[in-house]
Amino acid sequence: MDTAVNPAAVYNRIAANVQRVIQGKPEVVRLVLVALLAEGHVLVEDKPGLGKTTLARCIAASVNGAWSRIQFTPDLLPSDITGTSMYRQADESFHFHPGGVFANVVLADEINRATPKTQSALLEVMAERQVTADSKTYLVPRPFMVIGTQNPIELQGTYRLPEAQLDRFLMRVAMGYPDHGAEVQVLLADSEGATPDRLPAVVELHEVERAIAAVRAIHATPEICSYIVGLAARTRLHPEILHGVSPRGSVALLRAARAWAATENRGFVTQDDVKQVVPAVFEHRIVLTPEAELARRRPADVLRALLAEHEVTGSSR
Repeated sequence: MDTAVNPAAVYNRIAANVQRVIQGKPEVVRLVLVALLAEGHVLVEDKPGLGKTTLARCIAASVNGAWSRIQFTPDLLPSDITGTSMYRQADESFHFHPGGVFANVVLADEINRATPKTQSALLEVMAERQVTADSKTYLVPRPFMVIGTQNPIELQGTYRLPEAQLDRFLMRVAMGYPDHGAEVQVLLADSEGATPDRLPAVVELHEVERAIAAVRAIHATPEICSYIVGLAARTRLHPEILHGVSPRGSVALLRAARAWAATENRGFVTQDDVKQVVPAVFEHRIVLTPEAELARRRPADVLRALLAEHEVTGSSR
C-alpha cells in the first residue's frame, strides 16, 4: 500500500464530509466511495426525492473536482454527451468542443429517459476514459466517475438500460427511505443550510488519484481470486439464472473488494471483503429465468444462497 497516501484516511475524510448532508445512509455512502477508490461507476436506482443527485454533488464537492450534470431526455443527442467539432470561420478549421462527460464526477440523471443510441454514447468513455470524435481521441480528466440515476417505478417514456450498459457500472445501489431519526436530521440539516454547494473540499484530486493507485496494489491471493471466479461460474450454471456474470464482472468484484479492504486500512483482501460488495457488484449483472421471476425470486435471493454454499479454500489472505 502507498505509504504517502492512506486510502482509508482519504475515504474517512470524504465520507464524513458527505454525511453532513446525506443523513442516515452510511452504507450507501461507503459503497459509492468504494467505487470511487476502485475508479468505477455507480448506478443509483431508487424512487424520487431520496437524495441521488445530492449524493453525486456532495462527492464532487468533497474531492475538489470538476463535476457536470447531464439531464437525460428523449431528445438528448450523443454529441451532447461526448462533444462535437464545430467550424471556426476565423481560421477555417474545426475545433472540438467537449461535452458533459469531460469532468471528474459526471451525474447522468435519469439515464433511462434517453434513447438507446444516446445511452450508448457513454459506453466508450465509461470503459476507456476517452472519447473518440472525428477519428481523434480525447482523454477525460482523471479520476473519472459516472454516477447514473434512474427511477425504477416510472416506466412511461423510459428506455431500459441494455445489459452491455449495465455491465459498465461497477455497482448498483439503492438509497432507500431514511429511518425516522435520520429524516429528522435531514430536516434539521436543511434548516441549517447544509447543502452540497456549501460543502468544503476535504481532499485534492491528486490525493484521490494516489489513493486509487494504492488500492490497485492491495494484495489478493490466488485463493481469493479462485473464490471470486468460482462464485461467478456458479451464477452461469444456476438453474434460476438465465445469464450469469461475465469475466468483466469477476474483475469488477476484485476491484471493489480491494477498495473495501482499503477502507478497512488493510493491505490484503479477505473473503469477507468480497462478500460485502457481492450484492452491489453482481445483482445487476445477472438475469433470472422467466420461471424464477414468476416465482418472485430476486437476484439478491439467489446470490445470498450462492454465498452460503460457496466458501474459499485455503487461506483467505
